[in-house]
Amino acid sequence: MDLTFLLERFPEAAILAGGGLCVGMIFGAFAQQSRFCLRAAALDFAHGVFGARLAVWLLAFSAAVLTTQILVALGEIQASEARLLASPQSLSGALTGGLMFGTGMVMARGCASRLLVLSATGNLRALLSGLVFAVMAQASLRGILMPVRSWIAGWWTTADTGGNDLIALFAIPSWLSFGFLTAWLAAGLVIAVRSRAEPWRMISAAIAGLAVPLAWWFTSSMASQAFDPVQVEAVTFTGPSADALMLFLSPPGSQVDFAIGLVPGVFLGSFLAALVSRELVLQGFESGRSMARYLSGAALMGFGGMLAGGCAVGAGVSGASIFALTAWITLCGIWFSAVVMDRLIGDQ
Repeated sequence: MDLTFLLERFPEAAILAGGGLCVGMIFGAFAQQSRFCLRAAALDFAHGVFGARLAVWLLAFSAAVLTTQILVALGEIQASEARLLASPQSLSGALTGGLMFGTGMVMARGCASRLLVLSATGNLRALLSGLVFAVMAQASLRGILMPVRSWIAGWWTTADTGGNDLIALFAIPSWLSFGFLTAWLAAGLVIAVRSRAEPWRMISAAIAGLAVPLAWWFTSSMASQAFDPVQVEAVTFTGPSADALMLFLSPPGSQVDFAIGLVPGVFLGSFLAALVSRELVLQGFESGRSMARYLSGAALMGFGGMLAGGCAVGAGVSGASIFALTAWITLCGIWFSAVVMDRLIGDQ
């Protein structure tokens, strides 16, 4: 992607934030339309229900990972420059954080991205839960919980395993990885057809997933053409939520970059999609007990997501799309703990 035209006319920070805003709007609009939600998919899978909600996640996931790997193979994405692969990551943090995030996700009835999408449609439960998530993420990143996070993260790192690139570590041939990803896509399509899912919902799920390789592509292009160093990154919500919170609470706050534009972009995209489809509805908590459950779950997700180095989308989709070992560990931890937590408290 040639960004010379933009780089000659606008500040690099503004281009990065604008790119984040655009990618966020795409993800937010189509995640809202498809009802994309890892929690819903995990619970349906746990109950043996192979329906539309599972198909949505599979199509979004496979579209994101398969397209990302195609662009990596074509040299359009410099995956090796992404933080997950370029620096040591925490294996203990990925496992512990993934388990905490999955537990909190069930309690809050949605992961971080789902809460952000729902809050834009008038769901006040999701809005307050999302704010608690962002506060806990910030406390874990730079605040009072940082020593605890650092202690757990230091138990076991990828420096002990020789790296975080799953393909390189196990010498996985490209035909095998592409075959594996194609199988995921085929599974999503089969489930969608057999469950008679709405075509528009499935298309929206795939487009929401394509926001991930689009983000990798854009930030990789900026990294190769911008004068100042640019972080190669994709769609994630733990760190960006914390940074966006501080930007609004204490301007100028965090440095303006791709992640800063992402969060308001998702909110705006979801709001516009809900407005067009007439799905804007104010919703609140049903009782004090349910409020305590939602907020406790959001707090677990905030700490767990920061500990794991990503949320259900940041690690579970974006990180998995470049085959980061810690991301796949986090994803497995989220699925496992979500199923266990559902068995304990039910889908209330």
